Amino acid sequence: MGKLSNKTAVVTGGSSGIGLSTAKRFAAAGATVFITGRREEELEKAKAEIGGDVIAVQGDIANLADLDRLWGQVKQERGSVDIIVTNAGIAEAASLPEATPEHFDRTFAINARGTFFTVQKALPLLNEGGSIVLVAGVGHMLGWSDFPAYSASKAAVRSFARSWAAELLSRRIRVNSVSPGPIETPILDGLYTGGSDPEAVRAGLVGTVPMGRMGGADEIASAILFLASSESSFITGTDMAVDGGTTQL
Repeated sequence: MGKLSNKTAVVTGGSSGIGLSTAKRFAAAGATVFITGRREEELEKAKAEIGGDVIAVQGDIANLADLDRLWGQVKQERGSVDIIVTNAGIAEAASLPEATPEHFDRTFAINARGTFFTVQKALPLLNEGGSIVLVAGVGHMLGWSDFPAYSASKAAVRSFARSWAAELLSRRIRVNSVSPGPIETPILDGLYTGGSDPEAVRAGLVGTVPMGRMGGADEIASAILFLASSESSFITGTDMAVDGGTTQL
């Protein structure tokens, strides 16, 4: 019996990076896992890579109709859900003078609004004693001059974890967030803008980490698995920084 045997989990943004690693860990722990993503081809590749009991549902969390379709399929196939991981998000560089309304709206539509309604629409299906893990980011604790909209959107996610943890106490549903530091995932592509040298950007990120390296997606997945499982049964409302010491040292 695995840690998540007989559990149903939904991981948004599950076709790559942290979401894919998390879905793998959940499936290996015995859960039935639904993964979402915007690109059908990547989802199918991820489904094959994960193996086990996994269902891929194409959709964009910024689209409320897509969220309705996701939760409708979960209800039809499983009846309820035990674990929700809101991992889908974007990180695009744009300083205050450079940021456009379109950049701001896109960032908040996915990172904040999408996270909010992913959880809201799941509530009728969420079992008592369930766990919600929100993927925030260290940007909400740091002053990143090129990422004001992104950092603010992740501050909203961190705030959701506190508010929802309080609101859902009566149902014994725990809500926590994870804040990754610099991680080797495809989301780094959003940092390589304006002709930036990817190696120079990467070296700059590594330079901010006391442990002297980038983190791996599986290291974040380990933290998410802990918060999703009964091993963290006395933890709710917290934010776990998995950042090589970036925000702590």
